[in-house]
Amino acid sequence: MQAAKPLPACPVETTLMLIGDKWKVLILRDLLPGAKRFGELKRSVGNVSQKVLTAQLRDMEDKGLIYRQVYAEAPPRVEYSLTELGRSLQPILDAMYDWGSAYKRTHGAP
Repeated sequence: MQAAKPLPACPVETTLMLIGDKWKVLILRDLLPGAKRFGELKRSVGNVSQKVLTAQLRDMEDKGLIYRQVYAEAPPRVEYSLTELGRSLQPILDAMYDWGSAYKRTHGAP
């Protein structure tokens, strides 16, 4: 097992390291209401490939932001949900939503 890389000195850089990818932010947004299966996430996130979504979910699970629950069914059912750490990012996403809404109001097309 590879040792974890040291975290950046700057807290903003640390946050960006964890959620700075466009897909990660959208995954967080779509998991805030509750658990979703892979197919549901793929549809709700948008134009993301299965390979990229899988890689992002694995990275977020490794970082402790999401939880992957596998149900012993045939065929197996897998659901993703936010951990407490992942849920703690809600104020950041809310602020991004508010900022984006204000920007669209003032800089949007007529």
